[in-house]
Amino acid sequence: MPTKVRIALDAMGGDHGPPVVIPGAALALRSRPHAEFIIVGDRARIEPLLAGYPDLRNASRIVHTDVAIRMDDKPSQALRSGRWKSSMWLAIDAVKRNEADVAVSAGNTGALMAMAKIHLKTMARIERPAIAAIWPTLRGESVVLDLGASIGADTQHLIDMALMGSAMARILLHIDRPTVGLLNIGVEEVKGLDEVRSAGQWLRENPLPHLDYTGFVEGDDIGKGTVDVVVTEGFAGNIALKTAEGTARQIGGYLKAAMSRSLMARIGYLFARGAFRALAEKMDPRRSNGGVFLGLNGVVIKSHGGTDSEGFAAAVDIGYEMVRDELLTKISQMLVHQDQEAAVRPAAGAIS
Repeated sequence: MPTKVRIALDAMGGDHGPPVVIPGAALALRSRPHAEFIIVGDRARIEPLLAGYPDLRNASRIVHTDVAIRMDDKPSQALRSGRWKSSMWLAIDAVKRNEADVAVSAGNTGALMAMAKIHLKTMARIERPAIAAIWPTLRGESVVLDLGASIGADTQHLIDMALMGSAMARILLHIDRPTVGLLNIGVEEVKGLDEVRSAGQWLRENPLPHLDYTGFVEGDDIGKGTVDVVVTEGFAGNIALKTAEGTARQIGGYLKAAMSRSLMARIGYLFARGAFRALAEKMDPRRSNGGVFLGLNGVVIKSHGGTDSEGFAAAVDIGYEMVRDELLTKISQMLVHQDQEAAVRPAAGAIS
């Protein structure tokens, strides 16, 4: 376990840039005093903000660049205009050079994934990275992946995501043997795409340490917290995420309208406001802000682009925990165990 966790921040990323990144880093430092920061961005915009946070200023150094990736840039455009010189690239580069242990950015997701994959490369045997995040559930929290890194998944990619998601759950959820389910259109083994059924068959027939495969799960199982790790391909995962976020806002709107509809409703709210505060805290997207790019030779965290300083601090905190508890080592160990269980990798989509 490293005594210091070195965190590279893309200060220019996201909808707000330094006015959110700097206060967010200062908040994270309060709870993580062993963190050190490399803040990448426009020095003229960063230094005045740092002056208001002496502790952060003492724990940081600035890497200057005035080149920033725009939120609407396509990955190809971002690579052409920002490779080697943008704040996003240089934050990743700090990880590549072993000057930082983790990079955190609220910038363009597609650009961040493209730059991270090109510069850091994927781990041995991992063909494609995945985005994993913490999902609030009725039972507590679960890890869900992939939330949009790539479209489609073959058998091996689904198995790899099960292994990587389990490693993340061990760190964040403190569970030695997380339960894992494959998202499907039904729990019956005969349902779903060939790739999903093939991955389920392999996981069922090849028990692995630190992973308890329980079978297929359906969409409503995500919110129930039926399993600790939900695995799906990026298209379905991203739709599930956006649907859940929209539903949460919809319910919030319904509650607000209902509580202001009449005098009795407003009086009822006064008696129940403690419960409503607890509900609002549970549904607050800032609590689970921070998607982890799994499968890379380095740790990269994606914060929501429109988050505030508290949300950005949460993303920094997740990055800190991934490094402190050695995410990459845990993933590598689980991949070795998989190889020991099966000398031949399953063919994509093949069902024996």
